[in-house]
Amino acid sequence: MAASRDEIVAVAIHHLNHAPNASMAEIAQAAGISRATLHRHFSTRAELQYELSSRAMDAWAKTHAAVGLDEALRAGLDAAGIKQVLDELLTVTVAHSDEHGFALTDHTTDRHADLVRRAAELEEREIALFTAAQRAGVLRADLPPRWVSNLVYGLLVAVRESMRRGDVARRDLPRIFLETFYRGTT
Repeated sequence: MAASRDEIVAVAIHHLNHAPNASMAEIAQAAGISRATLHRHFSTRAELQYELSSRAMDAWAKTHAAVGLDEALRAGLDAAGIKQVLDELLTVTVAHSDEHGFALTDHTTDRHADLVRRAAELEEREIALFTAAQRAGVLRADLPPRWVSNLVYGLLVAVRESMRRGDVARRDLPRIFLETFYRGTT
């Protein structure tokens, strides 16, 4: 049976999370298809990486929607409400880093204006939440909000590497992530 584009993408995501420099031949082998079949779906590695990066952006946007980020920002929540949304955002982000961890250090996004724009828009939403959290006293006010955003990014890279190497049990990652984040930002 021929593999669908979505099946190939799923295998590529999984494979690249464990072997970020995998060749198209290795990805095809992991998917159980020939290189020719892979190239019928994605003529180049760059095209495959673009698709994967685009899907990572979609997942990031879905995370924002799932935790009600935009609604929370409009509602002007109190400190407890902001902390709850922030906890949910970080916890779901850690869970999604399992699927899209490769995208954290893949520079495909930097080569495509539409992906750069989407990433900037998504990051700005999170920075708005960090700023609201600082104003409410949930996070330290002496840290630039973009620094807090970069801290989250760095911790997500640590999550990806810990999962890839098996250094931390998957079930412990959300707790370790949140504890590390809050120790540095509160």
